[in-house]
Amino acid sequence: MREPGGWWRRKSTPAKVETYTRWSFHFFAVTEVAAVGLPLFGAMPGWLTALLLVMLVGHAVTCAVVASRALDWTRGRREQPVHMLWTLGAVTAVVAVTAMAVSEHGPSGDDVDTAAGGIFAVVLIFGAGAIALGVRERKRVFALVAGAAVGAGVVAFPLGMPGPATLATMVAVLLGTGFFAFTSVFSVWLLTAVYELDEARETRARLAVAEERLRFGRDLHDVMGRNLAVIALKSELAVQLARRGREEAVDQMTEVQRIAQETQREVRDVVRGYREADLGAELAGARGVLTAAGIDCEVTGEPAGLPAEVQSALGWVVREATTNVLRHGDAKRCTVAVLREPDRVVLTVENDGASRSPGSGGSGVGGSGLAGLRERLAAVTGTLEAGPARDGVFRLVARVPVAVAEGVS
Repeated sequence: MREPGGWWRRKSTPAKVETYTRWSFHFFAVTEVAAVGLPLFGAMPGWLTALLLVMLVGHAVTCAVVASRALDWTRGRREQPVHMLWTLGAVTAVVAVTAMAVSEHGPSGDDVDTAAGGIFAVVLIFGAGAIALGVRERKRVFALVAGAAVGAGVVAFPLGMPGPATLATMVAVLLGTGFFAFTSVFSVWLLTAVYELDEARETRARLAVAEERLRFGRDLHDVMGRNLAVIALKSELAVQLARRGREEAVDQMTEVQRIAQETQREVRDVVRGYREADLGAELAGARGVLTAAGIDCEVTGEPAGLPAEVQSALGWVVREATTNVLRHGDAKRCTVAVLREPDRVVLTVENDGASRSPGSGGSGVGGSGLAGLRERLAAVTGTLEAGPARDGVFRLVARVPVAVAEGVS
Protein backbone atom coordinates (compact mmCIF):
# COMPACT_ATOMS: atom_id res chain seq x y z
CA MET A 1 0.00 0.00 0.00
CA ARG A 2 1.46 3.32 -1.05
CA GLU A 3 1.70 6.07 1.53
CA PRO A 4 -0.17 9.35 0.94
CA GLY A 5 1.94 11.89 -0.93
CA GLY A 6 4.42 9.25 -2.01
CA TRP A 7 3.95 10.18 -5.67
CA TRP A 8 5.26 13.67 -4.89
CA ARG A 9 8.31 12.48 -2.93
CA ARG A 10 9.22 10.05 -5.71
CA LYS A 11 9.48 12.93 -8.20
CA SER A 12 12.83 14.50 -8.99
CA THR A 13 13.37 18.18 -8.26
CA PRO A 14 12.88 19.21 -11.93
CA ALA A 15 9.68 17.13 -12.11
CA LYS A 16 8.41 18.82 -8.93
CA VAL A 17 9.13 22.28 -10.36
CA GLU A 18 7.39 21.35 -13.61
CA THR A 19 4.32 20.00 -11.78
CA TYR A 20 4.15 23.12 -9.61
CA THR A 21 4.45 25.39 -12.67
CA ARG A 22 1.86 23.47 -14.66
CA TRP A 23 -0.73 23.41 -11.88
CA SER A 24 -0.09 27.07 -11.05
CA PHE A 25 -1.27 28.06 -14.52
CA HIS A 26 -4.23 25.69 -14.20
CA PHE A 27 -5.07 27.40 -10.91
CA PHE A 28 -4.93 30.77 -12.69
CA ALA A 29 -7.79 29.53 -14.88
CA VAL A 30 -9.83 28.74 -11.79
CA THR A 31 -8.93 32.13 -10.33
CA GLU A 32 -10.11 33.85 -13.52
CA VAL A 33 -13.57 32.29 -13.26
CA ALA A 34 -13.86 32.88 -9.52
CA ALA A 35 -12.64 36.49 -9.64
CA VAL A 36 -14.90 37.88 -12.36
CA GLY A 37 -17.46 35.11 -12.87
CA LEU A 38 -19.07 35.05 -9.44
CA PRO A 39 -19.79 38.82 -9.36
CA LEU A 40 -22.03 38.30 -12.42
CA PHE A 41 -24.73 36.69 -10.32
CA GLY A 42 -27.27 39.31 -9.30
CA ALA A 43 -25.60 42.05 -11.31
CA MET A 44 -27.55 41.49 -14.56
CA PRO A 45 -30.36 39.38 -16.02
CA GLY A 46 -30.02 35.63 -15.76
CA TRP A 47 -29.67 34.94 -19.48
CA LEU A 48 -26.90 37.50 -19.82
CA THR A 49 -25.13 36.15 -16.75
CA ALA A 50 -25.26 32.63 -18.20
CA LEU A 51 -23.91 33.83 -21.56
CA LEU A 52 -20.96 35.70 -20.06
CA LEU A 53 -20.23 32.90 -17.60
CA VAL A 54 -20.13 30.27 -20.37
CA MET A 55 -17.83 32.47 -22.44
CA LEU A 56 -15.60 33.10 -19.41
CA VAL A 57 -15.34 29.39 -18.56
CA GLY A 58 -14.52 28.61 -22.18
CA HIS A 59 -11.77 31.22 -22.14
CA ALA A 60 -10.35 29.87 -18.87
CA VAL A 61 -10.31 26.29 -20.15
CA THR A 62 -8.61 27.41 -23.36
CA CYS A 63 -5.97 29.23 -21.30
CA ALA A 64 -5.31 26.07 -19.26
CA VAL A 65 -4.97 23.92 -22.39
CA VAL A 66 -2.64 26.43 -24.04
CA ALA A 67 -0.50 26.65 -20.88
CA SER A 68 -0.18 22.86 -20.71
CA ARG A 69 0.74 22.46 -24.38
CA ALA A 70 3.10 25.42 -24.28
CA LEU A 71 4.98 23.88 -21.35
CA ASP A 72 5.19 20.59 -23.25
CA TRP A 73 6.63 22.53 -26.20
CA THR A 74 9.13 24.21 -23.90
CA ARG A 75 10.32 20.78 -22.73
CA GLY A 76 10.57 19.54 -26.35
CA ARG A 77 7.71 17.03 -26.06
CA ARG A 78 5.55 18.49 -28.82
CA GLU A 79 5.63 21.09 -31.56
CA GLN A 80 4.79 24.70 -30.86
CA PRO A 81 0.98 24.93 -30.39
CA VAL A 82 0.54 27.67 -32.98
CA HIS A 83 -3.10 26.84 -33.74
CA MET A 84 -4.03 26.84 -30.05
CA LEU A 85 -2.29 30.19 -29.58
CA TRP A 86 -4.33 31.73 -32.39
CA THR A 87 -7.47 30.08 -31.02
CA LEU A 88 -6.85 31.59 -27.58
CA GLY A 89 -6.23 34.98 -29.16
CA ALA A 90 -9.54 34.78 -31.05
CA VAL A 91 -11.47 33.59 -27.97
CA THR A 92 -9.92 36.38 -25.90
CA ALA A 93 -10.96 39.00 -28.47
CA VAL A 94 -14.54 37.69 -28.70
CA VAL A 95 -15.03 37.61 -24.92
CA ALA A 96 -13.45 41.04 -24.45
CA VAL A 97 -15.58 42.67 -27.18
CA THR A 98 -18.74 41.05 -25.80
CA ALA A 99 -17.97 42.20 -22.25
CA MET A 100 -17.29 45.77 -23.39
CA ALA A 101 -20.47 45.81 -25.46
CA VAL A 102 -22.48 44.70 -22.43
CA SER A 103 -20.80 47.34 -20.28
CA GLU A 104 -21.54 50.20 -22.71
CA HIS A 105 -24.82 49.13 -24.29
CA GLY A 106 -26.26 46.49 -21.97
CA PRO A 107 -28.47 46.91 -18.90
CA SER A 108 -27.77 50.04 -16.95
CA GLY A 109 -26.31 50.01 -13.48
CA ASP A 110 -22.95 50.27 -11.77
CA ASP A 111 -22.93 46.54 -10.98
CA VAL A 112 -23.26 45.69 -14.67
CA ASP A 113 -20.45 48.07 -15.64
CA THR A 114 -18.18 46.73 -12.90
CA ALA A 115 -18.82 43.06 -13.69
CA ALA A 116 -18.50 43.43 -17.46
CA GLY A 117 -15.50 45.74 -17.17
CA GLY A 118 -13.78 43.21 -14.92
CA ILE A 119 -14.29 40.46 -17.51
CA PHE A 120 -12.94 42.73 -20.24
CA ALA A 121 -9.69 43.46 -18.39
CA VAL A 122 -9.12 40.01 -16.88
CA VAL A 123 -9.55 38.01 -20.11
CA LEU A 124 -7.06 40.29 -21.85
CA ILE A 125 -4.53 39.93 -19.01
CA PHE A 126 -4.88 36.16 -18.53
CA GLY A 127 -5.10 35.52 -22.27
CA ALA A 128 -1.90 37.45 -23.01
CA GLY A 129 -0.12 35.73 -20.12
CA ALA A 130 -1.02 32.25 -21.39
CA ILE A 131 -0.01 33.12 -24.94
CA ALA A 132 3.36 34.38 -23.66
CA LEU A 133 4.15 30.81 -22.55
CA GLY A 134 4.11 29.70 -26.17
CA VAL A 135 6.23 32.56 -27.51
CA ARG A 136 10.01 32.29 -27.28
CA GLU A 137 11.33 35.58 -28.69
CA ARG A 138 11.41 38.50 -26.28
CA LYS A 139 10.36 41.05 -28.89
CA ARG A 140 7.22 39.05 -29.60
CA VAL A 141 6.34 39.06 -25.90
CA PHE A 142 6.72 42.86 -25.85
CA ALA A 143 4.59 43.09 -28.98
CA LEU A 144 1.96 40.87 -27.35
CA VAL A 145 1.75 43.08 -24.25
CA ALA A 146 1.62 46.29 -26.27
CA GLY A 147 -0.92 44.79 -28.66
CA ALA A 148 -3.23 43.82 -25.78
CA ALA A 149 -3.14 47.37 -24.41
CA VAL A 150 -3.73 48.96 -27.82
CA GLY A 151 -6.46 46.43 -28.58
CA ALA A 152 -8.22 47.38 -25.36
CA GLY A 153 -8.36 51.00 -26.50
CA VAL A 154 -9.39 50.09 -30.05
CA VAL A 155 -12.33 48.08 -28.66
CA ALA A 156 -13.36 50.33 -25.79
CA PHE A 157 -13.39 53.76 -27.44
CA PRO A 158 -15.53 52.91 -30.50
CA LEU A 159 -18.07 51.17 -28.26
CA GLY A 160 -18.69 54.37 -26.36
CA MET A 161 -16.19 54.51 -23.50
CA PRO A 162 -15.03 58.08 -22.78
CA GLY A 163 -11.49 59.04 -23.74
CA PRO A 164 -10.02 59.32 -20.20
CA ALA A 165 -11.60 56.02 -19.17
CA THR A 166 -10.27 54.38 -22.33
CA LEU A 167 -6.76 55.64 -21.57
CA ALA A 168 -6.98 54.39 -17.99
CA THR A 169 -8.16 50.99 -19.25
CA MET A 170 -5.26 50.78 -21.68
CA VAL A 171 -2.76 51.55 -18.91
CA ALA A 172 -4.33 48.97 -16.60
CA VAL A 173 -4.28 46.32 -19.31
CA LEU A 174 -0.66 47.21 -20.18
CA LEU A 175 0.47 46.81 -16.58
CA GLY A 176 -1.56 43.65 -16.02
CA THR A 177 -0.52 41.90 -19.20
CA GLY A 178 3.09 42.98 -18.67
CA PHE A 179 3.17 41.47 -15.20
CA PHE A 180 1.47 38.24 -16.26
CA ALA A 181 3.69 37.89 -19.35
CA PHE A 182 6.78 38.42 -17.19
CA THR A 183 5.52 35.74 -14.81
CA SER A 184 5.08 33.31 -17.70
CA VAL A 185 8.50 34.01 -19.21
CA PHE A 186 10.20 33.75 -15.81
CA SER A 187 8.43 30.44 -15.07
CA VAL A 188 9.67 28.96 -18.35
CA TRP A 189 13.20 30.24 -17.69
CA LEU A 190 13.22 28.79 -14.16
CA LEU A 191 11.91 25.42 -15.34
CA THR A 192 14.53 25.23 -18.10
CA ALA A 193 17.31 26.20 -15.68
CA VAL A 194 16.31 23.50 -13.18
CA TYR A 195 16.33 20.82 -15.88
CA GLU A 196 19.70 22.01 -17.19
CA LEU A 197 21.19 21.90 -13.69
CA ASP A 198 19.90 18.36 -13.21
CA GLU A 199 21.36 17.30 -16.56
CA ALA A 200 24.67 18.95 -15.63
CA ARG A 201 24.79 16.96 -12.40
CA GLU A 202 24.23 13.69 -14.24
CA THR A 203 26.78 14.72 -16.87
CA ARG A 204 29.32 15.34 -14.13
CA ALA A 205 28.71 11.84 -12.75
CA ARG A 206 29.13 10.31 -16.22
CA LEU A 207 32.33 12.31 -16.76
CA ALA A 208 33.72 11.00 -13.48
CA VAL A 209 33.11 7.45 -14.67
CA ALA A 210 34.63 8.24 -18.08
CA GLU A 211 37.68 9.79 -16.43
CA GLU A 212 38.22 6.66 -14.35
CA ARG A 213 37.95 4.50 -17.47
CA LEU A 214 40.46 6.70 -19.27
CA ARG A 215 42.85 6.43 -16.32
CA PHE A 216 42.57 2.66 -16.35
CA GLY A 217 43.06 2.55 -20.13
CA ARG A 218 46.09 4.85 -19.90
CA ASP A 219 47.71 2.75 -17.17
CA LEU A 220 47.03 -0.45 -19.10
CA HIS A 221 48.49 1.08 -22.26
CA ASP A 222 51.63 2.15 -20.43
CA VAL A 223 52.15 -1.38 -19.14
CA MET A 224 51.23 -3.30 -22.28
CA GLY A 225 52.54 -0.99 -25.01
CA ARG A 226 56.25 -1.15 -24.19
CA ASN A 227 56.30 -4.85 -23.30
CA LEU A 228 54.35 -5.90 -26.39
CA ALA A 229 56.73 -3.93 -28.59
CA VAL A 230 59.70 -5.72 -27.02
CA ILE A 231 57.98 -9.11 -27.40
CA ALA A 232 57.30 -8.40 -31.08
CA LEU A 233 60.91 -7.41 -31.75
CA LYS A 234 62.40 -10.36 -29.90
CA SER A 235 59.97 -12.80 -31.55
CA GLU A 236 60.97 -11.49 -34.98
CA LEU A 237 64.63 -11.81 -34.05
CA ALA A 238 64.05 -15.39 -32.80
CA VAL A 239 62.37 -16.32 -36.10
CA GLN A 240 65.31 -15.01 -38.11
CA LEU A 241 67.81 -16.83 -35.87
CA ALA A 242 65.83 -20.06 -36.05
CA ARG A 243 65.81 -19.91 -39.85
CA ARG A 244 69.58 -19.65 -39.79
CA GLY A 245 69.87 -22.53 -37.36
CA ARG A 246 71.35 -20.35 -34.62
CA GLU A 247 71.01 -21.54 -31.00
CA GLU A 248 70.50 -17.95 -29.83
CA ALA A 249 66.86 -18.27 -30.97
CA VAL A 250 66.14 -20.32 -27.84
CA ASP A 251 67.58 -17.55 -25.66
CA GLN A 252 65.41 -14.95 -27.40
CA MET A 253 62.24 -17.01 -26.92
CA THR A 254 63.14 -17.56 -23.28
CA GLU A 255 63.39 -13.79 -22.93
CA VAL A 256 60.02 -13.41 -24.68
CA GLN A 257 58.52 -15.85 -22.18
CA ARG A 258 60.00 -13.90 -19.27
CA ILE A 259 58.67 -10.59 -20.57
CA ALA A 260 55.23 -12.10 -21.15
CA GLN A 261 55.11 -13.40 -17.57
CA GLU A 262 56.29 -10.04 -16.27
CA THR A 263 53.57 -8.33 -18.33
CA GLN A 264 50.92 -10.61 -16.81
CA ARG A 265 52.09 -9.67 -13.34
CA GLU A 266 52.05 -5.96 -14.14
CA VAL A 267 48.55 -6.18 -15.65
CA ARG A 268 47.32 -7.96 -12.53
CA ASP A 269 48.82 -5.16 -10.42
CA VAL A 270 47.03 -2.53 -12.53
CA VAL A 271 43.70 -4.34 -12.30
CA ARG A 272 44.16 -4.91 -8.58
CA GLY A 273 44.85 -1.24 -8.03
CA TYR A 274 41.75 -0.38 -10.06
CA ARG A 275 39.49 -2.80 -8.22
CA GLU A 276 40.81 -2.06 -4.72
CA ALA A 277 39.63 1.09 -3.00
CA ASP A 278 41.19 2.84 -0.02
CA LEU A 279 38.47 3.65 2.51
CA GLY A 280 40.09 6.84 3.79
CA ALA A 281 40.56 8.20 0.27
CA GLU A 282 37.00 7.27 -0.68
CA LEU A 283 35.58 9.02 2.40
CA ALA A 284 37.51 12.19 1.60
CA GLY A 285 36.48 11.98 -2.05
CA ALA A 286 32.82 11.47 -1.13
CA ARG A 287 32.85 14.52 1.12
CA GLY A 288 34.44 16.66 -1.60
CA VAL A 289 32.12 15.52 -4.39
CA LEU A 290 28.93 15.85 -2.33
CA THR A 291 29.94 19.26 -0.98
CA ALA A 292 30.64 20.46 -4.53
CA ALA A 293 27.15 19.28 -5.50
CA GLY A 294 25.60 21.44 -2.76
CA ILE A 295 24.96 18.53 -0.38
CA ASP A 296 26.01 18.94 3.26
CA CYS A 297 28.21 15.90 3.96
CA GLU A 298 29.40 14.85 7.43
CA VAL A 299 31.96 12.02 7.84
CA THR A 300 32.70 10.49 11.24
CA GLY A 301 34.91 7.58 12.31
CA GLU A 302 38.51 6.55 11.67
CA PRO A 303 39.22 3.89 9.00
CA ALA A 304 42.92 3.57 9.81
CA GLY A 305 44.14 0.17 10.89
CA LEU A 306 41.50 -1.87 9.08
CA PRO A 307 42.60 -4.85 6.96
CA ALA A 308 43.12 -4.15 3.26
CA GLU A 309 40.22 -6.41 2.23
CA VAL A 310 37.84 -4.58 4.58
CA GLN A 311 38.98 -1.15 3.37
CA SER A 312 38.60 -2.22 -0.26
CA ALA A 313 35.07 -3.60 0.24
CA LEU A 314 33.86 -0.64 2.31
CA GLY A 315 35.56 1.80 -0.08
CA TRP A 316 33.39 0.43 -2.89
CA VAL A 317 30.33 0.84 -0.66
CA VAL A 318 31.19 4.52 -0.20
CA ARG A 319 31.68 4.90 -3.98
CA GLU A 320 28.33 3.34 -4.82
CA ALA A 321 26.48 5.23 -2.06
CA THR A 322 27.94 8.54 -3.24
CA THR A 323 26.93 7.79 -6.82
CA ASN A 324 23.39 6.94 -5.71
CA VAL A 325 23.08 10.18 -3.74
CA LEU A 326 24.23 12.21 -6.75
CA ARG A 327 22.28 10.43 -9.49
CA HIS A 328 19.19 8.91 -7.88
CA GLY A 329 18.34 11.11 -4.93
CA ASP A 330 17.34 14.67 -4.14
CA ALA A 331 19.37 14.98 -0.97
CA LYS A 332 20.32 18.10 0.94
CA ARG A 333 22.31 16.31 3.65
CA CYS A 334 24.35 13.09 3.82
CA THR A 335 26.11 11.48 6.78
CA VAL A 336 28.78 8.75 6.59
CA ALA A 337 29.82 6.98 9.79
CA VAL A 338 32.52 4.34 10.31
CA LEU A 339 32.06 2.49 13.60
CA ARG A 340 34.75 0.08 14.80
CA GLU A 341 33.32 -2.62 17.07
CA PRO A 342 35.29 -5.38 18.82
CA ASP A 343 34.60 -8.01 16.17
CA ARG A 344 33.41 -6.05 13.17
CA VAL A 345 33.29 -2.66 11.44
CA VAL A 346 30.01 -0.97 10.50
CA LEU A 347 29.69 1.63 7.73
CA THR A 348 26.45 3.64 7.69
CA VAL A 349 25.48 6.09 4.94
CA GLU A 350 22.28 8.14 5.33
CA ASN A 351 20.79 10.82 3.10
CA ASP A 352 17.52 12.72 3.10
CA GLY A 353 16.82 12.10 -0.62
CA ALA A 354 14.84 8.87 -0.18
CA SER A 355 12.24 9.86 -2.81
CA ARG A 356 14.43 8.50 -5.62
CA SER A 357 17.05 6.42 -3.87
CA PRO A 358 17.23 2.83 -5.02
CA GLY A 359 14.85 0.61 -3.16
CA SER A 360 12.88 3.45 -1.55
CA GLY A 361 9.83 2.99 -3.71
CA GLY A 362 8.38 0.23 -1.61
CA SER A 363 10.01 -2.89 -2.93
CA GLY A 364 13.02 -2.93 -0.66
CA VAL A 365 16.47 -2.90 -2.14
CA GLY A 366 17.19 -3.12 -5.85
CA GLY A 367 19.64 -2.11 -8.51
CA SER A 368 22.66 -3.77 -10.05
CA GLY A 369 24.99 -1.47 -8.07
CA LEU A 370 23.77 -2.76 -4.72
CA ALA A 371 23.88 -6.34 -6.00
CA GLY A 372 27.53 -5.83 -6.92
CA LEU A 373 28.27 -4.45 -3.45
CA ARG A 374 26.72 -7.53 -1.86
CA GLU A 375 29.04 -9.71 -3.93
CA ARG A 376 32.08 -7.73 -2.83
CA LEU A 377 31.03 -7.84 0.83
CA ALA A 378 30.26 -11.55 0.59
CA ALA A 379 33.93 -12.14 -0.28
CA VAL A 380 34.82 -10.90 3.24
CA THR A 381 31.68 -12.45 4.83
CA GLY A 382 30.08 -9.02 5.10
CA THR A 383 26.41 -8.00 4.81
CA LEU A 384 24.58 -5.06 3.29
CA GLU A 385 21.23 -3.51 4.18
CA ALA A 386 19.65 -0.68 2.24
CA GLY A 387 16.24 0.94 2.39
CA PRO A 388 14.16 3.75 3.94
CA ALA A 389 15.15 4.36 7.55
CA ARG A 390 12.41 6.86 8.35
CA ASP A 391 10.31 9.41 6.52
CA GLY A 392 12.41 10.88 3.72
CA VAL A 393 15.68 9.23 4.81
CA PHE A 394 17.49 6.44 2.94
CA ARG A 395 20.02 4.36 4.87
CA LEU A 396 22.72 1.97 3.66
CA VAL A 397 24.50 -0.17 6.29
CA ALA A 398 27.48 -2.45 5.56
CA ARG A 399 28.87 -4.78 8.23
CA VAL A 400 32.15 -6.68 7.88
CA PRO A 401 33.63 -9.02 10.52
CA VAL A 402 37.18 -7.79 11.10
CA ALA A 403 38.48 -11.03 12.61
CA VAL A 404 37.34 -13.07 9.58
CA ALA A 405 38.85 -10.55 7.18
CA GLU A 406 42.17 -10.64 9.06
CA GLY A 407 42.11 -14.41 8.78
CA VAL A 408 41.49 -14.17 5.04
CA SER A 409 44.39 -11.79 4.61
